[in-house]
Amino acid sequence: MTDMQTQNPDPRILVFSQRNVSERLPFRCAHFEFEDVVAQIDSVELLAPSFNLLTRRGAFAKQLAYHTPVVLNPGIQRSHFEKEYDLFLAICGDPSDLLTISALGNWRAKCKKAVCVIDEMWIRQIPAYKNYLEMLKKFDVVCLYYSQSPEHLNKIIGPRSMYLPPAVDAIRFSPYPNPPERVVDIYSIGRRSPTAHEALLELAEKRNLYYVHDTTTADHVPDPVQHRRLYSRTLKRSRFFIVNPGLIDRPDIRGNQIEIGYRYFDGIAAGAINVGERPQNEVYPQLFDWPDSMIDFPYNSTDFEKLIQALDKDPEKEAQMRRTNVHQALLRHDWLYRWETILKAVDLEPLPILMERKARLRDLAQLVISNSSKSAAGRSESGLHAVQSLNG
Repeated sequence: MTDMQTQNPDPRILVFSQRNVSERLPFRCAHFEFEDVVAQIDSVELLAPSFNLLTRRGAFAKQLAYHTPVVLNPGIQRSHFEKEYDLFLAICGDPSDLLTISALGNWRAKCKKAVCVIDEMWIRQIPAYKNYLEMLKKFDVVCLYYSQSPEHLNKIIGPRSMYLPPAVDAIRFSPYPNPPERVVDIYSIGRRSPTAHEALLELAEKRNLYYVHDTTTADHVPDPVQHRRLYSRTLKRSRFFIVNPGLIDRPDIRGNQIEIGYRYFDGIAAGAINVGERPQNEVYPQLFDWPDSMIDFPYNSTDFEKLIQALDKDPEKEAQMRRTNVHQALLRHDWLYRWETILKAVDLEPLPILMERKARLRDLAQLVISNSSKSAAGRSESGLHAVQSLNG
């Protein structure tokens, strides 16, 4: 990808992307997915400069910003913007990414509104980011994926931050229109309980289950799109997906803060059954307000076999849980709905092209319902045949 790529001849949105940074960590792939969906449903110019933050210059600029209000260019090439835009959008992994935005050039003068989305900002970390957070005052709206952090951030930057839940490309992750066979019994990625993991390994051996889990530590993703495609294809072929709140094993960082990570959204979109710790916060019951959105399973629990045996006895309940999850994801948790929230926050009207994706989401959701009706009809017909057979 070039440093600046224009998807539309007359773009109204300038998106600054970190996709060409030297260190493309796996968690950033969801950011790029969000940007790609926005580019599909709006008029976007994507600015994605190549740069390396691992150089001495980058490391020095980053450390200096932690300790002083001095903001240095970490090594990104400055741009001079001629056109004007209705909105500037930047998605950051954490506040330290703001260094690259500050070094861009005259973007703020050319953009009527500006929105920054920040993935990870724990309340405990806010004081350490004090100098970085001053850079957020250039933005009209700051969206945080962590529900309990905006109140604390607003004490520093004024009332401009809000909670924006994570989401997923629900079309990419949906198993419909042609649901594949679920050949993976248990799928686990990233952070996990060593105790539960050992128990799952033993169970996989005992019952000949296919347990897919990480065996390496990843610090770079060569192709983010391929990464998300493989992840989605594996997930929509999985029965159970291990989910837990963010940094569940690091209370030294998160304190008592409980937040919902991407996996909860990824799992339901793919029709997997989420298994793990239910986030005990105010927003989970609002975002996942249907019965059986997940199965509660303590972080260090080792008794996975009983869970599988219980669902094996009731395959229709398992199938209904999957259908409901997919249906809810398509109608509520696609990136499109988060983009609508951002547009509303800055008083911008959505473009007609957005409705095309929304219609596709609704069509897929209707297909899920139709599939459910066919399954019910099939069960009724089977029951009728059984009664007829018994009656001779």
